[in-house]
Amino acid sequence: MRLGIDLGGTKTEGILLDELGAEVLRVRRPTPREEGYEAILQNIEEIVQQLRGTGAKEISSIGIGTPGTLDRSTQTLRGSNSQCLNGKPIQKDLERMLGLSVIIENDANCFALAEAAFGAGKGSELVFGIIMGTGVGGGISYQGRCLSGRQGIAGEWGHNVLEPGGEECYCGKRGCVETELSGPNWEKYYARISGNQKSLAEIVQAAESGEPAAQQTLETKLKQFGKAISVVINILDPDLIVLGGGVSNVAYLEKHAVEAVRPFVFHPQPDVRIVKNLLGDSAGVFGAAMLNPD
Repeated sequence: MRLGIDLGGTKTEGILLDELGAEVLRVRRPTPREEGYEAILQNIEEIVQQLRGTGAKEISSIGIGTPGTLDRSTQTLRGSNSQCLNGKPIQKDLERMLGLSVIIENDANCFALAEAAFGAGKGSELVFGIIMGTGVGGGISYQGRCLSGRQGIAGEWGHNVLEPGGEECYCGKRGCVETELSGPNWEKYYARISGNQKSLAEIVQAAESGEPAAQQTLETKLKQFGKAISVVINILDPDLIVLGGGVSNVAYLEKHAVEAVRPFVFHPQPDVRIVKNLLGDSAGVFGAAMLNPD
């Protein structure tokens, strides 16, 4: 049996899978981010106790997907948008609290792993998973395993520079893919050219109604997406790219993604598949469970 936790900024979800990968029990709770680091760990402990109460006492390890990555030199978390986690030895602290071996992996890698095993990428050897929401992340699943890289940053296409001299990113660079293609940036771009404020869903609706500024927003962001993701395709040549996060709900993006990519891909007749995820916002917790060797 496998046990996994998806530690998100707003919710923490745990799942228990049986030997065949079928769901036995799933638990979801709000993440007490405002209460700080210790409260977040306590919340995880209570979820694990509830899951193990089903009879899964024999489990000796657990997979946990987190925003950010575990720094291998310091064994502390870095790059998390839940900033109270940064600089904390979360793996060691959870192992002490739970009495289990803990495997930490970036949440985007867990997303890619889950979609490759159970979702849109089932049966594919190499899957690149994209999360486009309040930020932009990416993860790589190859032959049923996460590819994290030497420093744990493999797949982080969100911090490649897309527009030199663009908006400043929290990472210190300017014009990152994240600052240009995150959901809030679509909204900021629309506000800049139209003088009006709309949510992403409202921009899509306005574009469908023929509003020029909304249509320009979708066209501009689609072109930027094609240019940005083509770099990943040229390097990895994945079997499939899976879209996740709030921006993946923009049907215009999925419909036109492949044609946006083709001019930038190093192949005369590029065979590229870009599809929306099938597992929704629970993909991460399935991927976290797949990290668990039990």
